Amino acid sequence: MKRRSFVKQSLIGGAVAAVTPSLAMSQPKTAAVEYYELRVYTFKDERQQKLTEDFYRDVFIPTIKKATNEPVGVFTELAPTGQTKLFVLLPYSNFAQIDHLFDQLENNKDYWTKGEAYLNAPASNPAFEQLDTSILKAFKHSPVKELPAREERIFELRQYKSATEAAGKKKIEMFNDKGEIDIFKRLGFKPVFFGETVAGDNRPNLTYMVTFKNMDDKAAHWKSFVDDAEWKKISAPADYADALLVSKITSTMLKPTAYSLI
Repeated sequence: MKRRSFVKQSLIGGAVAAVTPSLAMSQPKTAAVEYYELRVYTFKDERQQKLTEDFYRDVFIPTIKKATNEPVGVFTELAPTGQTKLFVLLPYSNFAQIDHLFDQLENNKDYWTKGEAYLNAPASNPAFEQLDTSILKAFKHSPVKELPAREERIFELRQYKSATEAAGKKKIEMFNDKGEIDIFKRLGFKPVFFGETVAGDNRPNLTYMVTFKNMDDKAAHWKSFVDDAEWKKISAPADYADALLVSKITSTMLKPTAYSLI
């Protein structure tokens, strides 16, 4: 199978393949942080959603389990407007593993055979309308994912977009160096990951995922966060004001599919 044809259909995406050499060279060899691939699917109808979900449940997740033993998270919107989007979170133990998995999937004949309906869906009847892919690097103060208990749970995926690289780094500083991550954990938000987008759309941005039992639980936790004395102390300095550091906040409420491993 030609690499060029694979890239056109790749789940990892051409943008990731393009940046792999430069980012891999700049990454310190001693770095011990995970990377995450976040895929967001847009569908026009239930047929496309079912085709894609069948692929992830029956083909992709079993293949990844054998290849990397990493838990793949698959989520739908909690309250979609129209056809839900599908969110897929794929963890990697390091950046090099992304390219390694790319090669493994390219040469896995069983994967391409079992995933034929999705991977080779005709252009006249595609498996999805749009696929947006981002690669995120875990924050140094939260270098690996934390999996929530498999019980009643919903997730909030939050993205903070900044107008400049400097502003984005300053916001990350609040999480890493000033203690914001510790507040989330102390207050029981059960964060899954915190990451900086290194490849993808709407850069610069940081993205993270937190866990709640339900929407009432979410409201109670965010109230405790806003009222927290330590948070007020961290956010008080003028150079940490959101008006300076954040140009847009996106919050998406998600629920895990029955086969999601997160």
